[in-house]
Amino acid sequence: MHLLVSLDANDGEARRWLWLAEGRASTIIALELWDFESWHALTVRQVQAARDMGALVQLQFALNFLARVNILAGEQTLARRLIREDRLIMEATGSPPAGNAAMMFAAWQGREQEASELIRATVEDAAGRGTGRLAGVAACASAVLNNGLGRYDAARDAALGVFRRDHLALGPMVVAELAEAAARTGEVSLIRAALDWLSERTQVTPTDWALGIEARVRALLSAGEAADGCYRESIERLGRTRVRAELARSHLLYGEWLRRQGRRKDARDQLSTARDMLDAMGMAAFAERARRELLAACQTARKRTTLPTRAAAASEALTTQESQVAQLARDGLSNPEIGARLFISPRTAEYHLHKVFAKLGVSSRSQLDRVLPGDPDATVPDQSWASRRYRQAATGPGQWPGRRARDEV
Repeated sequence: MHLLVSLDANDGEARRWLWLAEGRASTIIALELWDFESWHALTVRQVQAARDMGALVQLQFALNFLARVNILAGEQTLARRLIREDRLIMEATGSPPAGNAAMMFAAWQGREQEASELIRATVEDAAGRGTGRLAGVAACASAVLNNGLGRYDAARDAALGVFRRDHLALGPMVVAELAEAAARTGEVSLIRAALDWLSERTQVTPTDWALGIEARVRALLSAGEAADGCYRESIERLGRTRVRAELARSHLLYGEWLRRQGRRKDARDQLSTARDMLDAMGMAAFAERARRELLAACQTARKRTTLPTRAAAASEALTTQESQVAQLARDGLSNPEIGARLFISPRTAEYHLHKVFAKLGVSSRSQLDRVLPGDPDATVPDQSWASRRYRQAATGPGQWPGRRARDEV
């Protein structure tokens, strides 16, 4: 890998080696090694070599590889320009699309309709050609899109199939998506599987990119000071890389976790950083997640209204988590939505809600309004207005609509 990177692309013999290495083989090696710098350097050289040789088809592939690199680097302007150039070559030559950077770009930016159409087209193309790897790339894009939109069940399902098949070079694209979605749906065994998979790789390829993702996944399995330390390690390691999109997401996940620990000021710092980074990268869905969390972190508890004596006593008997579940249920969230918000399973949310009903002497969610305080206190994550916004963003039908793409990394 280092030998290829060190070749002088202006030298005729070196150019032939780069030509033989082409896009796919060297990209797969770089990704399997979690070597972002080599991935970037090789794709830049492949674009240069294809331009110099006037090889338009190879140039299309190289442009797609380089666009994918820049998407993870958060270089949205450059990624968009490379995708546009690929499209211009396609229109000028009548050749089909040579890659799937446009699909990944739309998914990371949270452009739901466009991403969904490209994902469905890629799935149909993969089915027609019997290409499992291409379907895996589409599933990676689906996992990113749905995590950004807060549809964690869909993100988990999309990521899990790719993770189990373990195609070369797709692991680095999907393992963090699976762990995040599994954490939000309360499936600890899947987070552990993702961590075990990562730990095997980081023992062999301990790059800051791989170790930064591993620390983030470990944080999802931890609590208290251990989780705090893992999130900080993830941010520190990813901050030493060009993988700015993943760094922003570590800030986002850390901020979400801090808010649920009641550390509102620390949460605001992390969430503001995530929002600013994600906005600058054009990753609107993830940025909106950060904004929703900031709204909740900036809420201050208003003066509690006086409850009837029995209801007040019963309300004080609720545990912190029961109180959180009760407030969110009162605000209209379903058990799956409560689970996603509090990082517990829907079944756990239902269990807590049954205990709440027993303690408060009610039999339905509609009765919670008259026995709970009018406003949640500092231990309750969100006010009803923020909860309604969360529901609007976290629900809605997923789509799989149409366009062709080639089977590339």
